[in-house]
Amino acid sequence: MGVLAIAKGVNMSPRKVAVVAALVRGRTVDDALTILSHVPRASAVPVRKVIESARANADHNHRIKPETLVITEISVSPGVPLKRYRPAAQGRALPFKRRSSHIRVVVDGEARPTKKHAKSEEVKANKEAK
Repeated sequence: MGVLAIAKGVNMSPRKVAVVAALVRGRTVDDALTILSHVPRASAVPVRKVIESARANADHNHRIKPETLVITEISVSPGVPLKRYRPAAQGRALPFKRRSSHIRVVVDGEARPTKKHAKSEEVKANKEAK
């Protein structure tokens, strides 16, 4: 079972973000964050944030040990482009698109054992006593 984190509408070209995503595909989360902290590309920042979000989701929502997490899937898809115009010669305007990206990260790891709460055991004992 994988834990998912998605960043939508990142204002960077998917082609540029995909280069950075390929660097960390299949690695552990700790290794990926170390690599991304040393990559001199602007697209490393949103990729790092999505991986950190996936790690937090796994720890908080799914009780998975953060040190055992591995990136099982990372994909970059094109988002909605913004249509803009650039000035050109002789008073013309030429169209261009400001591209955006969606970054999707799936991590998986070893689950922590669940703790049984003392209150729930007391409630069961009280119900059985009645």
